[in-house]
Amino acid sequence: MRTEASADGVRFRLANPGPAVVDVRLWLDLEHNVEPAPMDQVEHGWELRIARPPVQRLEYLYVLHYADGSEAMVCDPGNPRRVTTAFGDHSVIEFPGYVPPAWLAAETEPGSTTALVVRTLDLRRAMPITIWSPADCPSGVTLPILLLHDGPEFDRLASVTHFSAAMIAAGRLPAHRVALLGPGDRDRWYAASPAYARALPGLALPAIRNAVAVGGGIVIAGASLGALAALHAAVTHPGTAAALFLQSGSFFRPETDGQEKSFTGFAAVTEFVGSLDTITGPPLRIGMTCGLGEENLTNNRLMAQTLTHLGHDVTFAEVPDAHTYTGWRDALDPHLVELLAATWRR
Repeated sequence: MRTEASADGVRFRLANPGPAVVDVRLWLDLEHNVEPAPMDQVEHGWELRIARPPVQRLEYLYVLHYADGSEAMVCDPGNPRRVTTAFGDHSVIEFPGYVPPAWLAAETEPGSTTALVVRTLDLRRAMPITIWSPADCPSGVTLPILLLHDGPEFDRLASVTHFSAAMIAAGRLPAHRVALLGPGDRDRWYAASPAYARALPGLALPAIRNAVAVGGGIVIAGASLGALAALHAAVTHPGTAAALFLQSGSFFRPETDGQEKSFTGFAAVTEFVGSLDTITGPPLRIGMTCGLGEENLTNNRLMAQTLTHLGHDVTFAEVPDAHTYTGWRDALDPHLVELLAATWRR
């Protein structure tokens, strides 16, 4: 039995995993606050057909329930295609027409890295920072820089320094650096934390400038809570950034995101989002992307409208994926390329 995908849907099939398994459910990396769908027991295994979601690729796992009450989430043994995620490997379906970004196989500019650590009592944990630079640009050469929240994971799972190296080699972007910001206490730092918003321009940026020469407009990027943290720091501390790249931001609102109420930072995030109309500052260039298959789509649409109303230069793209690092990777070109080119070449 093998899972089969077509242009309009998927038939998931799991060969009988043994008599100890009494129930099988399908977990999709789409809406994370709904119960996995039960599969039907058929001859020789389990099966479920679903209509195609509004995505070009779909990550999934099977949830096996055992007679002793235990359960396990496993990849599809009948589908050899896997993707590494922040939570381990997932099975993945690529629908007809999906093509990975061409830059993954393109010629790249050689690079080198510099590591530093920022410490502050307010954050309780150290912030590790790795700075990627083109190999032929010593630290004293002045270059623009992209600061990236969840930087180490973004580089491991979305190949962001490879992206920069490919864009530089192709001449699509000027030589630049990428600062990979370690998330530390992520759920606290990134949930509209005033301490983190102070530390970013007050400690992290000075430490980066002490390590390498920085010129041009600072661009801060992030996904999910990392996008929320980038926006929070930029608007509450004007001058921190000239531009933002926000992917699938966790711009929670009580009326649209009640499923997130158990998140410890929910109140802080919703308070910040609800207060944006009262925060004034210079306009920012802001690029936004969000997946058509994810829960954050509604709050991202609303945030794009709010930021535009406040006078920011906003470009918002809805992309055919979900809340995944691969989806964020696939949106870098053209959306991040266009934002960086406009910010650094003006």
